[in-house]
Amino acid sequence: MPAINLRNISKQFGSTHALDDVTFDVRDGEYLCILGSTGSGKTTLLRTISGIINPNQGEIIFDGKKVNDVAAEDRNAVYVPQTYALFPHLKVIDNVCFGPISRGVDAETAKSKAMEILSLVRLDKRAESYPGELSGGMQQRVALARGLASGARLLLLDEPLGALDARLRLELRTELKKLAKDKGFTVIHVTHDQDEAMSIGDRIMILRRGKLQQIGTPYHVYLRPENIFVANFIGHTNFLEGIVMKHTSKGSTIRLRGDTHIMVEDISHIAEEAVIVAIREEKTQIFDHPVEAQNTISGDVSEAHFMGTFVRYKVRLDNGDHIAALRPSDSGLEKLQIGDRVMITFEQSQANIFDYPTLGLKRELEAY
Repeated sequence: MPAINLRNISKQFGSTHALDDVTFDVRDGEYLCILGSTGSGKTTLLRTISGIINPNQGEIIFDGKKVNDVAAEDRNAVYVPQTYALFPHLKVIDNVCFGPISRGVDAETAKSKAMEILSLVRLDKRAESYPGELSGGMQQRVALARGLASGARLLLLDEPLGALDARLRLELRTELKKLAKDKGFTVIHVTHDQDEAMSIGDRIMILRRGKLQQIGTPYHVYLRPENIFVANFIGHTNFLEGIVMKHTSKGSTIRLRGDTHIMVEDISHIAEEAVIVAIREEKTQIFDHPVEAQNTISGDVSEAHFMGTFVRYKVRLDNGDHIAALRPSDSGLEKLQIGDRVMITFEQSQANIFDYPTLGLKRELEAY
């Protein structure tokens, strides 16, 4: 099982910094998910690790050995691209067998293994079809099966489930993780789907404009984002601009616009310092009557969206700020209407505090 170490990897295409001084480690047998917007450098990173492209600077290390000058085919890694890259003149079964047979595995053994993996991706009944006879989602599953059958110990998966329908994607991501663990693969899996990354990644990594923003367990990244961008990119978060008024052993008092005051547990910022308060939407409660709580702010419902298991309300606070809150759709409470007077509350322990960004909040939230 390969352990991967990347040290200060940078890659430029003309004036574009696709990767900018990226450093991280992947442990033996780990399943690492990489999240980022289009153009964040996710695919470039996979292609650099695989050896398809070379970095302008930095070191790529497999099991303690630098592999910058090792050809892609000699790295014992398989890259499964978004574009499938199937052989159109070969049947599905032959596409999947291609790697093992080219390495000297006998045809019977290779086909048996291929059928086992095609069954996993629900395509065993299409083994005799040609790629052109399959839908895009089916072709993506063939590409994934070919990667799994390759015999490589390192799998580099670029949106491997992206073209699948929602239900099949849910089923396959669980089975993909189980297979990787059972077979001892090390996997680096690029996805734009936050739920996918959170559910199957041992750790997740966030990229933005070619820079690594944070890497850690899903639990840690979600509950303890290291910057405003990560807090916004993972999950749904409210952001409020404020000034630290004072702090005690119990927490800090923050003044929002309109002379609205809230309390937070964080005491790391000094008085008069500008900060951003971040509260997850699911930790923000909404009531249609006065309540006794740590932090209460009044406002009016400006939007209401039924989301299936919950209703998402957007509220214009009396101080002019906007905040969103979730209420279970089966809570038994009457649905709030646009214009209803409400109270927003949240516990001070649920707020994360960040330094006010130099270029402003809006710029800090942008992915590009």
